[in-house]
Amino acid sequence: MIENNRYVLKRSSAAPVSPRFTIDYEKDLNPAQYAAATVSDGPVLVIAGAGSGKTRTLVYRVARLIESGLPPQHLLLLTFTRKAAQEMLNRAGLLLGTACDRVAGGTFHSFANTVLRRHGAAIGLDLAFTILDRTDAEDIIQLLRNARGYGEREKRFPRKNTLGEIFSASANKSTGLEEIVFGEYPHFSEHLEDIRQLEKAYTAYKQQRFLVDYDDLLLKLKELLETHREIREQLSEAYRAVLVDEYQDTNKIQACVVRLLCAVHENIMAVGDDAQSIYSFRGANFKNIMDFPKEFPKARIFKLEENYRSTQPILNLTNEIINRAKEKYPKHLFSRKEAGRRPVLVQAEDENRQSRFVCQKVLDLREEGVPLEQIAVLFRSSHHSFDLEIELGKHGLPFVKRGGFKFIETAHVKDVLAHLRVLLNPRDAVSWNRLLLLIEGVGPKRSQAVIAALAKETDWLKMLKVQAEQKAGGPALKEVTRLFEDLLSAPRIPSEQLRRIYDYYTPLVSQRFDDYPKRIKDLEHLYAITERYLKLDEFLSDITLEPPNESVTEIEPTGREDEKLVLSTVHSAKGLEWHTVFIIWALDGKFPSLYSFDTDDELEEERRLLYVAATRAQKGLYITYPVNVYDKAMGTVLSKPTRFLDGIPRSLYETWSLIEEDM
Repeated sequence: MIENNRYVLKRSSAAPVSPRFTIDYEKDLNPAQYAAATVSDGPVLVIAGAGSGKTRTLVYRVARLIESGLPPQHLLLLTFTRKAAQEMLNRAGLLLGTACDRVAGGTFHSFANTVLRRHGAAIGLDLAFTILDRTDAEDIIQLLRNARGYGEREKRFPRKNTLGEIFSASANKSTGLEEIVFGEYPHFSEHLEDIRQLEKAYTAYKQQRFLVDYDDLLLKLKELLETHREIREQLSEAYRAVLVDEYQDTNKIQACVVRLLCAVHENIMAVGDDAQSIYSFRGANFKNIMDFPKEFPKARIFKLEENYRSTQPILNLTNEIINRAKEKYPKHLFSRKEAGRRPVLVQAEDENRQSRFVCQKVLDLREEGVPLEQIAVLFRSSHHSFDLEIELGKHGLPFVKRGGFKFIETAHVKDVLAHLRVLLNPRDAVSWNRLLLLIEGVGPKRSQAVIAALAKETDWLKMLKVQAEQKAGGPALKEVTRLFEDLLSAPRIPSEQLRRIYDYYTPLVSQRFDDYPKRIKDLEHLYAITERYLKLDEFLSDITLEPPNESVTEIEPTGREDEKLVLSTVHSAKGLEWHTVFIIWALDGKFPSLYSFDTDDELEEERRLLYVAATRAQKGLYITYPVNVYDKAMGTVLSKPTRFLDGIPRSLYETWSLIEEDM
């Protein structure tokens, strides 16, 4: 219509055109996943229970945002590993095609690097900065440590790797050095002021040479976003939607960065599970996921509770374990796999019977057709599997260990065993070399000279005394000579011989390793193992035994020689699953650890750790504990199962006691 030479456009009565979706979201997702993946803009928290399809939900959320009209380059996906980000984007690409290639996805650290390369000058950072890896950083710390003469003192100063860990913990936990040193390294508390000065020197060294370490990336990104509003808003405009995976594992800095990236909008979806927050030792802050609704008051919360991994009997127990947590998002995991055996709580008289039970049951499962790699033994601390490793060797069961080292691969255990091996076989040159190099003043050349002299003399102790009279390494060689004189005159019982070696070796442990309190704990565990042996040769044979190939062949079908049972710390098992799971050492004082009794927060993380362990099981769950275990460090006899089973109805699990077969 024309009015006074003006053409009037009529209002359209048609409704706005809705985006056309090529994906049938409602068909592909369960109701809870669908609700989370298709929610409108605004802050969203998805509490994804164990095995509930968290990754699938995130993948479909990426696809939904793009299909709703968000340009892919305006979507930011933050994860903890590059592999996780790539997997999600690859899966989204299978749904949508190449559009997902333009999504900004990666780790917090890679994102920080990208931003700082563009805007770092605003905080005085040279854009050509070099990123230090852990080894580079430790080398710089060592350089500064030596320049200040810290390694020349009578009282030992922390080594470069320990100092790096202290500096990193302070950064990731957003806390002062004093709290880190007194809380985690109290044996170095007298050096606090020097450690503080060294950190300042390290920071200055990096600044002068345009260097940043791994932790600096996050710290400087946070500084940039906090101090420069225009850059903060520019980035927030650039990334109109932010998705964060494993939000329960974020530290204070990462949570702050996420909040700052939402300065212009609040289109943030955080996905995680409070019940699986188990990495506080890395700086992860449980409060981040619990306080999300406070940071984003308009947040909508979705819960994924349908579990695709475990049978309902297993979930009935795990639900009860986590429902007793003091702080949590209440949820109830359920499964359509309603049938299945109840979990089993197994009481063993001692550690070795616990190990024998696991081996026997693994063999039973293997005969039933369960592949070895579908069976896992999980434990709180790496040394908890030491006895089991010996027993697996006896049964010819091959295994792979994740988290920590295999028993005889740890340096301190190898040191102690070297003394015992020499006692059994004085011509063991490898063991001689190891124990001689522990002696102050004895280097490789002197060690080889001593070994060559000992090889020529049948009375090796007499020759050792002669060598001890020589200048190089003399005083210390006299000490080791006295040790072997003592060992040869002592009762030939492994535990008694080991006790005397401990008296000699303990000062060396504290000199060689900054984490010596943990290593001494390992050695106490080794001592407990020796107590059931009467002959040294039997003990050393068992502890070094490798699985014989012929025995493995007997229990494995043809073509499956690569099968291996999985041994893992719980921390290393998160995100994985197996047909059957054994949780060993579920003894109060071991799991939870006695050291966690000091604070409620530490104890609650131990509860979550047990929950993570139990929810790895698909069809079978065995929780085992030995009774009447004496803890030497605490002077306490431990005898009851983990307190996290207290009050749980006995109808939810079976209880077994182990008995010896009649002869």
